Amino acid sequence: MSSGLEVLKARGFIKQCTDFEKLDKLMSEKRISFYAGFDPTGKSLHVGHMVPLMAMAHLQRAGHRPLSLVGGGTALIGDPSGKTEMRKIQTVEKIQENSTSMKKQIEKFIDYSDDKALMLNNYEWLGKLNYIEFLRDIGRHFSVNRMLGFETYKMRLETGLSFIEFNYQLLQSYDFLVLNQQHGCMLQIGGDDQWGNIVAGVDLTRRVESNEVFGLTFPLVTRADGKKMGKTEKGAVFLDPDLFSPYDYFQYWRNIADADVEKFLLLFTFLSVEEIKELGKLEGQEINRAKEILAYEQTRIIHGKEEADKAKEAARAAFTPQGSTSVDKSAIPSITVDKAELETGINVMDLFSRTALCSSRGEARRLVTQGGASINEVKITDINKSIDFTFVEDNELLLKAGKKRYFRVIVS
Repeated sequence: MSSGLEVLKARGFIKQCTDFEKLDKLMSEKRISFYAGFDPTGKSLHVGHMVPLMAMAHLQRAGHRPLSLVGGGTALIGDPSGKTEMRKIQTVEKIQENSTSMKKQIEKFIDYSDDKALMLNNYEWLGKLNYIEFLRDIGRHFSVNRMLGFETYKMRLETGLSFIEFNYQLLQSYDFLVLNQQHGCMLQIGGDDQWGNIVAGVDLTRRVESNEVFGLTFPLVTRADGKKMGKTEKGAVFLDPDLFSPYDYFQYWRNIADADVEKFLLLFTFLSVEEIKELGKLEGQEINRAKEILAYEQTRIIHGKEEADKAKEAARAAFTPQGSTSVDKSAIPSITVDKAELETGINVMDLFSRTALCSSRGEARRLVTQGGASINEVKITDINKSIDFTFVEDNELLLKAGKKRYFRVIVS
């Protein structure tokens, strides 16, 4: 059988591995169980979670068994990795509510039928821990000096590291031990900011069970401009359609930089490497075809084919002249305003601030004064401009912020 690791390597997933050659040999010889963890500190996963989700899917397709671990227990503390300050403490009830939402999103990537995968929640074992016994049985295997040598803790010591966060590595390591004991888990995967936690889990399992297990991390994905993947002016790109619409999700991927196209197609789609290499050769206006394929594939994976089709059609419709009846704009986010309001007129800043294009009147003011606002392709630069019925075409206003962000105002 295929180990699946060569697929990950060819697509750019692998950053570090505790022993790549030995793990590759093991996974070529037999099916193994592996796990990735997701802390439910919010109700939705976001684009930053896409790398481990896609990696899990690839490894399952190679014949291995994913264990999706929702961190209902560890989320009560919060992982200090990559954070400059302590996470906000949340209630058990809120964490469990978030866990339920995330499970539905993970199921879009992993086939759980016929015991091909398991969905687990570490609150099942962490919630029952006796602290004294945990310190005696597990804590004694950890060196404080070694823990402080990991980059995660070094960085946090400069801004302040709470004792509760200092326990996080012990708990995540304990997860690996429990999964090895109960489900034969041999591998943990995660982002490279988890390397210290993963290595600690590998070491703990070896010490307690004398079992050799492995850790593998993925590079932390950044855009060509050096910024963190999955962030926009409006915040995180969530997978939940109530937090980030399928249309906006499509547009996020459609508007990536040319330099990121091939890398993102490899990481975030299931298209073959050969097909992706051909798409990566496109230049000029032709590269937009590759971007649309990326946007469509990602939207289809997360929101389904119907929503992906609607988002693609709406994206094309936004660039189609007003008055055309052959395009469907229904997937473009919209609000409805009463006809009577437009008869008296709405200030342009008030109108834009009602939409997802601007979060406040102040942001709308900046957009207008900087020349980034237009309505039905008419640029508006006067902050005192009153938008009335003379702007309406086909019973709607198509608002645009910048070059690529659209919003419909439907007149009723």
